[in-house]
Amino acid sequence: MSTVSTLGEVELERYRRQLMLGGFTKTHQQKLKDSTALIAGVGGLGGTAALYLAVAGIGKMILAHYGNLTLSNMNRQILMRHDWIGKSRVMQAIKTIEGINPDVEMEIFNERTSETSVEKFLAGADIALSARPNFHERRIFNNACVRKGIPMIEAAMNGMEGYLFNIIPGITPCLNCLYPDDDPGWEELGFPVLGAVSGALGCLVAIEAIKLLTGFGKPLLSRMLVFNTMDMEFRKLNVRRDPNCEVCRNT
Repeated sequence: MSTVSTLGEVELERYRRQLMLGGFTKTHQQKLKDSTALIAGVGGLGGTAALYLAVAGIGKMILAHYGNLTLSNMNRQILMRHDWIGKSRVMQAIKTIEGINPDVEMEIFNERTSETSVEKFLAGADIALSARPNFHERRIFNNACVRKGIPMIEAAMNGMEGYLFNIIPGITPCLNCLYPDDDPGWEELGFPVLGAVSGALGCLVAIEAIKLLTGFGKPLLSRMLVFNTMDMEFRKLNVRRDPNCEVCRNT
């Protein structure tokens, strides 16, 4: 976390309503401004999280997402517009966020996640938000964050359901502790999405990121939030580190 300029009058007015939160001070707001978040995936989940981090006053966001916008993306991707179909999603995400909060510094990578590319994606990041639609890329981010000691928020949804937990290297379980094996039947674009569900989860991810970055509130630690919006059932489950985990056992 690198210190940037102190909050100015315009920023204090922009964030005036959240500064009314009990216990949320200018110090918390400054910490948020001094922070950099990597958002791995700017679809329905990651794009929503990016939007709400931007309006909350994050100092910098790094967006990593390969590919162009398609018509089938439009039921959930709130950073996008219909007339942008066929164009780079990360480029359009920048335009939307800059139009909402020009004080947020942006860096983008329109490329796939690999063992090599993840190193530059995470350069300078204080936190990573995992929102990729496949196990392979999620594991790459998990392994890199554990190795570098960078907190990561893991979240995913399927249909009307979702889950969320925080990965704090050396403290909480990592992704591999809880899911050591991939689901062989999982298809990257083969699961149903109701846009409001991915958006709701994206908001929760942004809230957890703000808490972890600023020290405000009580983030999920060694607990997983699971929910089913079909009947609005929300639960918190205790999760434990695997002492034999190949990824985090030495942290």
